[in-house]
Amino acid sequence: MAEQERMRRLLRLVQEGNLDLLRDELRLDEIPEALSWRWGRLGDSLLHHAARSGHRDVLEFLIQEIGMDPEVANGDYKRPIHEAASMGHRECVSFLLERGASVDCLKKGDWTPLMMACTRKNLEVIKTLVEHGANPLLRNKDGWNCFHIASREGHPEVLRFLLDVFPNCWNTESTTGRTPLHTAAMHGCSQVVELLLERCQYQPDSRDSCGVTPFMDALQNGHVGIARLLLEKHQACPTAVDALGAQALHRAAVTAQDGSIQFLVSELGVDVNGRATSLRLPALHYAAKEGHGQTIQTLLSLGADIQAKDGKGRSALHAAGAGQRAEAAGVLLRAGLRDAPDNSGMLARQLARKPEIIRVFQGMQEESRSFSTWYVGYPFPQGNTDSNVGIFTRNRAEEPSWTGKWI
Repeated sequence: MAEQERMRRLLRLVQEGNLDLLRDELRLDEIPEALSWRWGRLGDSLLHHAARSGHRDVLEFLIQEIGMDPEVANGDYKRPIHEAASMGHRECVSFLLERGASVDCLKKGDWTPLMMACTRKNLEVIKTLVEHGANPLLRNKDGWNCFHIASREGHPEVLRFLLDVFPNCWNTESTTGRTPLHTAAMHGCSQVVELLLERCQYQPDSRDSCGVTPFMDALQNGHVGIARLLLEKHQACPTAVDALGAQALHRAAVTAQDGSIQFLVSELGVDVNGRATSLRLPALHYAAKEGHGQTIQTLLSLGADIQAKDGKGRSALHAAGAGQRAEAAGVLLRAGLRDAPDNSGMLARQLARKPEIIRVFQGMQEESRSFSTWYVGYPFPQGNTDSNVGIFTRNRAEEPSWTGKWI
């Protein structure tokens, strides 16, 4: 039998857990080199595959009868116990530990088996590792310990166990200053957030290295329910600013979280025209720069000033132009915003580079035929406009002056 074919057959038998056939095929007196065989890009051994597939009897055969090393590592320094822990195979984890596997061995990125187990709802595996001395306070290269990882995955029962065994494991930050509360809020893990607020002592509006609070994390990802929890039980400040001076409102505009924007403005009374950063940018500019046409409409419906200019005299149309956002430019033009020079004399249309947005400014988009309907509820512009509802021209060196006809 050719070596490659034999390798494929052995791997299949291990993955299937077919121990009887494996005993017949894997004879070291016939293929002594099998101990060093590896599979895949990372060089996984048969032990890695057996542990990943959860075949304890195969692991026992490979270690005790064939003599494979339970600490064998692949190209990412991952051991079989990492595989078994990650996949929730408690019997495999127990056997490997009994055979001398290190409970806190590190794979690439400084991940321990306990961290791997915490990526899933593997409470029994987690308990087994802890009983064998796993250290829950170890942190990976990003500064995350196992409690932080479980917070991201949304497993309150795992977190309760870790808090019962290691009461201070909640008191941790990543290398970027993020707490488990930040992470749970970002990922929408409401049960975890409730648990953390109940049993941990995080400071209200704790900030990461970018000045972001858990409240901001929740709203920029659309988790209004979690934001309410943080307001009610953690005294979060809805107008707190990040390191650049942006509030939750501005961050929600960047990620097009219209529900969060409505919550902030309609329920909490946050100023929809509030400014951010040294450039004094309103939320409308953020939405325009990112190309969020629906969010622009939401902001306008909540009272955003369509004529607002930033610290350099640029309108939201300039932001859309700079970002090459054709849809956003079209929405703004249809809503009545006219192109006007900023403090340097630059028009928004002069920033257009991509054909799509150039056509918007030239008034060539076919969908512009719905213009008269679109204007319901908005003041109709005086005279004509260079939006995508007609073909019009104006002298850029003068005050806006329009000639042309509707199409």
